[in-house]
Amino acid sequence: MAVLVGLAACLVGPAPAAQAAVPDSPAVTYTNPIAEKRADPHIFKHTDGYYYFTATVPEYDRIVLRRATTIQGLSTAQEVTIWTKHTSGVMGAHIWAPEIHFIDGKWYVYFAAGATNDVWAIRMYVLEGSGANPLTATWTEKGQIKTQWESFSLDATTFVVNGVRYLSWAQRDPSVNNNTDIYLAKMANPWTITGTPVMLSRPTYSWETVGYKVNEGPAVIQHGGKVFMSYSASATDSNYCLGLLSASASADLLNTANWTKSSTPVFTSNASTSQYGPGHNSFTVSEDGKSDILVYHDRSYKDISGDPLGDPNRRTRVQKLYWKADGTPDFGIPVADGVTPQRFSSYNFADRFIRHWEYRARIEANVSPLADSQFRVVTGLTGSGTVSLESANFPGYYLRHKNFEVWLEKNDGTAQFAADASFFKRAGLSDSAGVSYESSNNAGRYIRHYNYLLQLQTPSTATDRADATFYAQ
Repeated sequence: MAVLVGLAACLVGPAPAAQAAVPDSPAVTYTNPIAEKRADPHIFKHTDGYYYFTATVPEYDRIVLRRATTIQGLSTAQEVTIWTKHTSGVMGAHIWAPEIHFIDGKWYVYFAAGATNDVWAIRMYVLEGSGANPLTATWTEKGQIKTQWESFSLDATTFVVNGVRYLSWAQRDPSVNNNTDIYLAKMANPWTITGTPVMLSRPTYSWETVGYKVNEGPAVIQHGGKVFMSYSASATDSNYCLGLLSASASADLLNTANWTKSSTPVFTSNASTSQYGPGHNSFTVSEDGKSDILVYHDRSYKDISGDPLGDPNRRTRVQKLYWKADGTPDFGIPVADGVTPQRFSSYNFADRFIRHWEYRARIEANVSPLADSQFRVVTGLTGSGTVSLESANFPGYYLRHKNFEVWLEKNDGTAQFAADASFFKRAGLSDSAGVSYESSNNAGRYIRHYNYLLQLQTPSTATDRADATFYAQ
């Protein structure tokens, strides 16, 4: 394909040498937020066809669960309290960051808790549940996860690589003047680590140390023979963000030299989309199993009065996680509330996506930033069964045709703009599995690429129809 694209680039009007394959990961969309006032979200897709969702409640006093057969269905699913904090002693305060896992035929919930006599004596604990449905299971306390120190520790997560189960968590090293580092150890059973834990990451970059020196909330996803661990950094206000660690799945994960740490955050606040402090994420998969889904919390405003931990308005959100050509994850930006955006790849140049560049619409490979190639398919500005394509990173800006060229422009509220930015969504002209967009005010003219720029033209040849066909991803 790379050779074909290179040859096509030499042509005045790139013609399809071959049909691109239907994408392995077709578009999925959700409507955010998934849950108000639910922080540190964890969504687990089980083999029974249900998604199980748990998160921190603002009262910090209990563990709740929901389940639904779709991610969106979690928004309205009944919420059940499966465990409540102790009235005295340990596990009596600050019930934080629960995660639910299914291990060896039983359910386990990992969570952090303080004590009634010291709410900041945060430690990690485990519940075990038996029965097919964890919402109705009988839960047993398995006690505290003991580590190398008796110190502030939280955010336990567990995962398996090459048949070996690991636990990763955040903990304060008593000998170091910071808050928490990220640690990793093997597990002897679902509530016990074995061997000497290793430190994978310490907050040293400026973006990891705003307000507090924090690395916390590890979450693991595997792809292409690599293990990726995201984590959260800095204070839990608008400075909260995600960093990323990576290692080969075939390497010794307990050797810190085998891990690489990104020098820059991979997911941060975005004023354009009004999303602030995105973090404490988890990963799940789409209903068809073909897309990786990023789950996280943030707030819809930047300024907070008082301690951010006292602000109840972190809410659970989801969006598709994309993968770069080099096999690394591309988190993009926290997208605006409402329907999540899609990407559109060319039917005849599989690695090229519709994007805007200096407000001109074109197709291009290896788009960076990712959000330049993301568009929300919304109700057409003219209505009447049409759709409009709104930029993910420039909300209020839409693809519109002007002099039969396609540009990204801000909606000026005029009838002309609305008409130029509204399209009829059609089955792909070259493949019904794809999509083509016909102008609402120029019947028979479709968005197509020519010389890699998007035009509005009447397709008359097989090449024209191929150039006017896209796959939603």
